[in-house]
Amino acid sequence: MREPPCCVIKQSLMETITIDNNQLIGEVKELLKTIPSIILPVKGISMLPFIIGSKESVELVPWEKEFLTGDIVLAWTKDHYVIHRIIAIDGDDFTLMGDGNLAGTESCKRKDIVAKATYVIDKHGKKHYLYTPRRLWASRQWNRLQPVRRWILAIYKRTYLKMI
Repeated sequence: MREPPCCVIKQSLMETITIDNNQLIGEVKELLKTIPSIILPVKGISMLPFIIGSKESVELVPWEKEFLTGDIVLAWTKDHYVIHRIIAIDGDDFTLMGDGNLAGTESCKRKDIVAKATYVIDKHGKKHYLYTPRRLWASRQWNRLQPVRRWILAIYKRTYLKMI
């Protein structure tokens, strides 16, 4: 019998909790009520090249302030949770898209946003702030390259990702 999928949440450098993915987001919501942040491993390639799934993690924080276009959030979109970038805001309606997605967007409401990603943690444990002027500039430029992302990502996956 196949084991259910699970995810590891690090509450601190010393404590790790392993839980079933079906319980993950509920646990994240509850934990964020009592602790300031959670480090969550990222799967998939939908946030390439800025977040590398299976090699990096994100630090999530509860977010009470206004969200801005360009913020990376954990949100419920129709039938699943994603960690994607906000590309448009219209009142309480948000449009999200993964940086590594070639096309297609997801929609959610403000109430469906669970947390904001503030740092990406590389495989060596080093934290990188996601909202430095350089990273924000790079994400805006990347968004403009959407028509040619397919080829850039193909080269990126076949070269850089093979090296790390």
